[in-house]
Amino acid sequence: MDSFKKCIAEFIGTFTLVLVGCGTAMLVGCDSASGCGYILTAFAFGLVIVGMAYCVGNVSGCHINPAVSLAVLISGKMSVPDFFLYFVSQVLGAISGAACLKIIFSLGKVTDKTGGLGSNGLAGVGGNAVAGLIVEILLTFIFVLVILGVTDSKAGHGSFGGVVIGFSLVMVHILGIGLTGTSVNPARSIGPAIFAGGDALASLWVFIVGPFVGAALAAVIYKVMAKKD
Repeated sequence: MDSFKKCIAEFIGTFTLVLVGCGTAMLVGCDSASGCGYILTAFAFGLVIVGMAYCVGNVSGCHINPAVSLAVLISGKMSVPDFFLYFVSQVLGAISGAACLKIIFSLGKVTDKTGGLGSNGLAGVGGNAVAGLIVEILLTFIFVLVILGVTDSKAGHGSFGGVVIGFSLVMVHILGIGLTGTSVNPARSIGPAIFAGGDALASLWVFIVGPFVGAALAAVIYKVMAKKD
C-alpha cells in the first residue's frame, strides 16, 4: 500500500509539472524575442516543485523526476524495485499531463507558441546533439547536487528545502531554456515529445541520457564530498 501511495504521489507531481510548466511555455513562448517568456516559464517549473514538495513530499519525497530518483538510488536511499516504480509513475504522469495540454489547446483552439507542446529541442545549440548533451549533463548535475545537499539530514534546512530546490530549478531554467528548453528531467521530456513527434522525438535520447548522466555524477561526487574523513 505504501508503494502504491508513493506511485500516486509521483504521478500527480509529474503530471502537474508538465501541465503547468509546459503549459506556461506554450502560452507565453520561449523565443529570444520574448525574454519575459523565459522568466515566466522558469518560475512556472520552479513553483510547481515548491508546491508539490509541500503537497506530496511527505508521501514520496517529491522526486517527480527519474534523474532525481536515480541519484537517490545511487545514494543508497532507495531500492531498485522502488526506482522502477517511481520511473513508470513519473513517465505516465508526464504523458498524461502532455495529453491534457494537447486536448485543451486543440479544443480551445489556443496557439502553442512553442510549436511542440513545450517539448525540448536542440535549436538553441544549432542542432548539435553533443552540445545539447553537455548542457543537460551540467544543468542536471547542478540541480541534483542542490537537491542532495538540501535533503541531507546533516544539512538542517528543515522546512525550507522545497523552496531552495524550487528556486534552483528556476535557476537552471533561466540559462537552459534558450539552449535546450531545459529538461533535467527525462519524464518531462518524454511526455510532450510523444505528442509533438518529429524533431522532438528524434532528439529525445539527449534529454534522457543527459539528465541521467548528470544525476549519476552528482550522486557520486556528493557522496565523496559528504563522506567523513
